[in-house]
Amino acid sequence: MTRTLCLAQEPEADALLSASPLAVLFGMMLDQQIPMEKAFKGPKVIADRLGTLDVHRIAEMDPEEFAAIASTPPAIHRFPGSMAKRLQELSRFLVEHYDGDVEAVWTAGRPKPNGAEVLRRLKELPGFGDQKARIFLALLGKQLGVRPTGWREAAGAYGEAKSRRSVADVIDGKTLAEVRDFKKAVKAAAKNG
Repeated sequence: MTRTLCLAQEPEADALLSASPLAVLFGMMLDQQIPMEKAFKGPKVIADRLGTLDVHRIAEMDPEEFAAIASTPPAIHRFPGSMAKRLQELSRFLVEHYDGDVEAVWTAGRPKPNGAEVLRRLKELPGFGDQKARIFLALLGKQLGVRPTGWREAAGAYGEAKSRRSVADVIDGKTLAEVRDFKKAVKAAAKNG
């Protein structure tokens, strides 16, 4: 990872995101129906409660035990039980298909995967639809230095330089506000359109 992320807007949570590909993937999974900062704080909450953020351990945990960890106040999400289930499904998929090597999703293979292939792999992840996969690919390229050939094209509008569309564009409090303004404008246009 090439830079310190500023997605949780909290130094300790952002440090974990910057050091752990699993934390970033979990944050992206949680980033729905709650503020982005809360979603990206979730991995730190899990790590603190488990003592680690280990994909193998999470994949193997008793679902009720993991749901309790996710649900204990402050819960990791507005719907902590269903999100705990999704995080475990994602963890099991990563263990089964990538032997728990999260970065292999975007790096494994010879030759190295291009942007379209990384997008395809991301869309295979449980809980990652087309839009979430494109946003995550843009986050990889814009902030984490993972730039397979054709990544911007595969990410679509989210890959545009200097855009303020998504979490991929948030590097500080100012850009977070700009992304929020963009999303409000899109919603207003859709409502009035």
